[in-house]
Amino acid sequence: MNTHTPPLPRDVGLVNWVGLWTLYHREVRRFLKVYTQTIAAPVVTTLLFYAIFALALGGVVRRAGNVPFLEFLAPGLVMMSMAQNAFANTSSSMVISKVQGNIVDVLMPPLSGIELALGFVLGGVTRGLVVGTATTLAILAFVPIGIHSPFFVVYHAVMASMMLALLGLIGGIWAEKFDHIAAFTNFVVTPLTFLSGTFYTVDRLPEPFWWVAHANPFFYMIDGFRYGFIGQSDGTLAVGVAVLAGTNLLLWALLLRMIATGYKLKA
Repeated sequence: MNTHTPPLPRDVGLVNWVGLWTLYHREVRRFLKVYTQTIAAPVVTTLLFYAIFALALGGVVRRAGNVPFLEFLAPGLVMMSMAQNAFANTSSSMVISKVQGNIVDVLMPPLSGIELALGFVLGGVTRGLVVGTATTLAILAFVPIGIHSPFFVVYHAVMASMMLALLGLIGGIWAEKFDHIAAFTNFVVTPLTFLSGTFYTVDRLPEPFWWVAHANPFFYMIDGFRYGFIGQSDGTLAVGVAVLAGTNLLLWALLLRMIATGYKLKA
């Protein structure tokens, strides 16, 4: 007489590391599989932005503060590319899962709310950093920029990618179709990015707009990142570090609340 021992439930412990790694690995493989769209295309777009500004200047050496304008511009373009791609990774992943109806495959496994969020967000951060690294290497062929402060480069790259990945996941959960996430991108992410001092120094803005720029968290992620390369900033560096940390904490709290309540995730 054969007796079979029934399978026992697996104790995942305090953290489901296997599940977290699997979700993160899926998110990374998702963008690496189409690297021409997710990595190469942003690099080309950034180089086109740089080429347009270089041609518009017509060889005139203009300066932003104490550095040539093109050297001032390069870190902002890199950060813009990182932010947009970190946002796109989490938002597209969530919206596609909801539209195709396979979001249940993510919600059913024994993953806590924070593990679920971490898997998506870390995937977005990874894409942002990969795109940022590739863009930096490509743009170095055209403009010689050194690293003034490695801490500010790494800190702002990671925190900015995390902020946009969180925004992307929040927007993806809120969105019910692709039109909604497109509206979120066009009316929230893009304006905040372009009005953050990517292409100009905010010190030249008149006073009301100067205050508006300094109220924009995107300004601090670009300003601190640029300082890490050229040693020049428009804002207070310590304030920028605190604003990014505080903004990410607020976004984490909102995201975990949305997941815990099943907002637009559970029928």
